[in-house]
Amino acid sequence: MERRDWVPFLALESATLLSGIGNGVAAIALPWLTLQLTDDPAAAGLVVAAGALPALAASLGSGVIIDRLGRQRTSVGSDVFSAVSAALIPLFGFLNVLSFPLVMFASVIGAVFDPVGVTAREAMLPDVARRAKLELERVNGVHEAIWGLAWLVGPGIAGVLIGWVGATMSFLAMAAGFVVSAVLVGAVCMPTPPAREGDAHWLADAIEGWRCLLRSAPIRSTAVLSTVAFTLAYSVVGVVLPVVYERQDRPEALGVLFMAYSGAGVIGALAYGALGSRVPRRPAFVVGLGATALLPVAYVFSPTYPVQLVVMAVAGLLAAAVNPIVNVVLQERVSDEMRGRALSALFALAYAAYPVGYAAAGFTIKAFGETATFTWMGVATVAAALWAMFTPALVDMSAPEATSGGPGAS
Repeated sequence: MERRDWVPFLALESATLLSGIGNGVAAIALPWLTLQLTDDPAAAGLVVAAGALPALAASLGSGVIIDRLGRQRTSVGSDVFSAVSAALIPLFGFLNVLSFPLVMFASVIGAVFDPVGVTAREAMLPDVARRAKLELERVNGVHEAIWGLAWLVGPGIAGVLIGWVGATMSFLAMAAGFVVSAVLVGAVCMPTPPAREGDAHWLADAIEGWRCLLRSAPIRSTAVLSTVAFTLAYSVVGVVLPVVYERQDRPEALGVLFMAYSGAGVIGALAYGALGSRVPRRPAFVVGLGATALLPVAYVFSPTYPVQLVVMAVAGLLAAAVNPIVNVVLQERVSDEMRGRALSALFALAYAAYPVGYAAAGFTIKAFGETATFTWMGVATVAAALWAMFTPALVDMSAPEATSGGPGAS
């Protein structure tokens, strides 16, 4: 019998942790550095928003790159370019030419390559699961927990680095993390298939990835419903709650809410990784979607801080099962040669939807107020959960379709 090999899985998750922490550091260091250079809050917002369109464009094409060049090679290349983009900022500072346009330039480069690396590493999960003889539920649960942990500790590390070496030099630590991530993935023999030869135009290849995503009813439904639910949830967390607590001048209370949501999410993802193979997927998926409606609904009926804190933790804990379930459903039903393109279509759907949710939340707060915004978001999320409960498309989400060479067949 083939020996169980944990090394590729451990290397991949270590790389995920390092690259995720780098992204968490950048989320704080980029606007901080921009404020130091310009003293303009609008510029700080612009440098963050500038990455949205490049990230969307990269996610649309990343699947073609992954399936043609290979997952391991693509992941390593993405981390190398991310390291270069991070190192540019201290280099510009050393040359005494650092300015807002150059910060924007480095930010856009990083936004182009980051989605490619994220998708490539996620495409490797069934391969390392097969090598380590682990169930897909466990691997995906751990992967989501590692990613959540990275984003939980990344901003804290950013604060320490900025206080210790300054915002400019903090990007050197980010660059080093990306380099180590590239070495971990590149040095370990990942059990991935070789690069695929293709004569089709890259656009036709990308369209085939979207067709693959939409062709299977379980994949299509889990992708769309989870995107809708998390678009609303992230809009509450990223727009509505900051408005509420900024008006109350209570930034520390907002920070504790975020930590409760993220920390509970890490625990929930680990719990699903341990128990997911024994839990029926559809009930877990429906409960996870419904959990994203808890916070806006709770605010409407009881806008007190202790209630919000408890609800935030419960929502993070229960909703953590949604992304691993979406990943497993896709991995079981998509062949090896299509996995990168199908995943890139899934990520592109999210990258396109989330900014729409942020904008809608901002406009409705301005026009109708906080309570009305919480109300329509809660109603919309509950509707998504009810749809998942009753739609026939999810009846067989636990029964993978036959694929050629996919993990579901192994």
